[in-house]
Amino acid sequence: MTYGCIASMETRAGFRDDVVSILLSAADGLREAGCDLYVVGLSDDDETTVWVTEVWKTKAHHDASLELPEAKDAVGRAMPMLTGKFTKQEVSVAGGLGL
Repeated sequence: MTYGCIASMETRAGFRDDVVSILLSAADGLREAGCDLYVVGLSDDDETTVWVTEVWKTKAHHDASLELPEAKDAVGRAMPMLTGKFTKQEVSVAGGLGL
């Protein structure tokens, strides 16, 4: 079954837009890496949390993508702007619009 991941990260005050920019710039090569859906979302009432929803062909595709130079670079640039508070929910994706 298709692998999904819904995650959140808390940014340091004033850095949410910078983190979003980094996440979106790293999305370019994801389709080639096996990603079917990559969505970066923001809460209207929380100025520090960023949500990322991903759907991958397999968990192995997702894990391999984290080893790509572009991903490592994005993580390295974003980490100083994050507080260290993360959530992550892995799911088996049954289907949906756009998939």
